Amino acid sequence: MSHIAPPNPATHAMTGALVLADGTVFWGKGIGAAGHSVGEVCFNTAMTGYQETLTDPSYAGQIITFTFPHIGNVGTNAEDIETATPAVRGLVIRADITEPANWRATQHLDAWLKSHGITGLCGVDTRKLTRRIRDLGAPNGVIVHAPEGNIDAARYQAEALKWPGLEGMDLALSVTCRQTYSWDEADWVLGQGYGRQTSPKLHVVALDFGAKRNILRCLAASGCKVTVLPAQSSFDDVMRHAPDGVFLSNGPGDPAATGAYAVPVIRKLIEKNVPLFGICLGHQMLGLALGGHTRKMERGHRGANHPVKDLATGKVEITSQNHGFMVDEDSLPKGVSITHRSLFDGSVEGISVEGKPVFSVQYHPEASPGPKDSHYLFARFVEMMGKK
Repeated sequence: MSHIAPPNPATHAMTGALVLADGTVFWGKGIGAAGHSVGEVCFNTAMTGYQETLTDPSYAGQIITFTFPHIGNVGTNAEDIETATPAVRGLVIRADITEPANWRATQHLDAWLKSHGITGLCGVDTRKLTRRIRDLGAPNGVIVHAPEGNIDAARYQAEALKWPGLEGMDLALSVTCRQTYSWDEADWVLGQGYGRQTSPKLHVVALDFGAKRNILRCLAASGCKVTVLPAQSSFDDVMRHAPDGVFLSNGPGDPAATGAYAVPVIRKLIEKNVPLFGICLGHQMLGLALGGHTRKMERGHRGANHPVKDLATGKVEITSQNHGFMVDEDSLPKGVSITHRSLFDGSVEGISVEGKPVFSVQYHPEASPGPKDSHYLFARFVEMMGKK
């Protein structure tokens, strides 16, 4: 049965729409690149950082609904990106794109979207859409920008129904690097830009399942030489670089699908007592390598205000998160400790392995919602590598 949300032609020309697999249509005005894209529709509650969100490789295969109504107010620039080639399928916002009013802005958001081929939609009741996702789960949908206004909702509903969804989908291969490279860019400083790590003390190999650049910057700023390897690198590929530690990056898609080739490598690294630190998808695949299971969440965690409790210290960190899968706590074997827990829903946000230099977190410590509540995790990884 179709549920058509009526357009408001007095406010917007009907040049765009979001068509869900159940037939629901949200009409609005197309922004960004003309065309259409299919993906899973999610929502993000962050009030800042829309450019970082749109360039986060973890959003591959997803159409993002921003709950904050004023998107575009700081424009865009070449520095606040997490990857050079965004993999997001589209964005949905409430109001027209806000005119940029920030001294760092170099391009209007609409022009930036067009330059990257990203389709968007504005004029949508994002509260209604968010409630729909909250109550019924993240649907598949097609986002459409048709400047001529000719939108065949039935055709796009059929496309949304046909799309298989993220469960079982390995998207890491679509966002990983194609060849090994070195990274030395460090933290950004006002008036200076990004620094460089010129005298590293430790060597980290980062397995790239969709790594955010700021994670690599945090590793470099912590005194590490960083060598980034493609997702399908073997255990021998990793060890020929003689790393002091291995980082398991964030990324998109189903961890069980990506884990088909990554988990055996992670297990060998654990057996050899190589210090390991995982974030997001890396955390989930570490859970799989330890014998646990992962499952898809009904709504996922996406925002910059998620409280997470460090069970060792009792401190609560305000964290940035983006994930639709989680580690199933009941599936974890003895010897694996829960180190962090979400105060939203009690889900697992961090694990460690007894007697091994191995740990991971579900959230993103390189982001700065706290602003630096979670940066101690990079210091912990460096300390582990130093002891090893």
